[in-house]
Amino acid sequence: MDKRKVAVIATGFTGQQHVEAVRRIPGNEVAALVDSNEEALKAKAAELGVGRIYTDYRQMIDEIHPDVVHNCTPNGLHYDINKYVMEKGIHIYCEKPLAITVEQGQELVAVAEKNHVAAGVNFNYRNNAIVQEMKERVNNGSVGRIFHVTGQYTQDWMMLDTDYNWRLTSDMGGNSRTVADIGSHWFDTAQYALGKKITAVRAELMTVHPFRKKPDRQVETFASVEEDGYELVPVTSEDAAFILVRFEDGTLGNLNLSQVSGGHLNDLRLEISGERCSMEWQQQSPDVLSIGTRENGVQIIRSSPAALSGDAVRYATLPGGHPVAWSDALRNGIREFYTSIERGTFSQTGQTYATFADGVQIMKLVNACMESAKNGGWVTL
Repeated sequence: MDKRKVAVIATGFTGQQHVEAVRRIPGNEVAALVDSNEEALKAKAAELGVGRIYTDYRQMIDEIHPDVVHNCTPNGLHYDINKYVMEKGIHIYCEKPLAITVEQGQELVAVAEKNHVAAGVNFNYRNNAIVQEMKERVNNGSVGRIFHVTGQYTQDWMMLDTDYNWRLTSDMGGNSRTVADIGSHWFDTAQYALGKKITAVRAELMTVHPFRKKPDRQVETFASVEEDGYELVPVTSEDAAFILVRFEDGTLGNLNLSQVSGGHLNDLRLEISGERCSMEWQQQSPDVLSIGTRENGVQIIRSSPAALSGDAVRYATLPGGHPVAWSDALRNGIREFYTSIERGTFSQTGQTYATFADGVQIMKLVNACMESAKNGGWVTL
């Protein structure tokens, strides 16, 4: 069987991770890399061992017509690329969000359905084996009636006023930063684990640096820079957020978000409390599930095929004692996406990976948080 031809657009941190994940799934070939920065593109292509490079994704599509495109560009470029790719009849796997506005996202869902292509958004934390196990335990009743859900997603990479990234600009990053960038991941992870949608939010936002120092050269996400050669620019997006959520069955939850909390590198946490036990997962200890009961305290379960149940087993791809983590979750999500292509199941509902339709619902949640913070009350979707 011929290998599936895959093209990855953008060669920054995320694009490189997609290349490695694709190569870990049998039957795929990374046929081309695309990036507007030709110098960086040549260096990354040589480093990653990809033979064909392009600075224009349209030219790439016309010349090699890949089977799948991975869109790892900044947010503001997602819509145009996604639409063009799908109108060429090519499957698309996009970093979140799939577009800047809900209207654009809804249009892309329609384009995916019209052209009968698979269209997925990379909310990769749902693809961690432990999150899958949490979902299994909610579904099989071992948690009992859910009382409440709590969590956080905290980072420190924007802690200083010298920290700058394209996500700070409204044209590339959109109107929201912290809620859209990391809150969206928590929303998807919590909804997936509970099997229920969030239908209302109450949010407060905070910006700790009204001005930041923009470097005079491009800086890759999470990279450090020297403290000279800056332009002082105003900041209109939030550094932190405090959000109450209500799920469709009435279950309440709360979420703290921050990109300015020292010592927190990528600290996503989700805790589900029920009448029989509580379950907690921390992304920085990704292969550990903490089960808490009144009678026995806290029990630790580690990711392995023998320790997990139901569909969660196939997400634990290594034997016990071999931790599975972020890159494994990324590979799992892409595997699920490619499996749907092999089966010819391109529906925007009922998929294990996050579809464009799922991505639109998350975008609506982000917008609701912005509206709530502005109006000072609950907003219902």
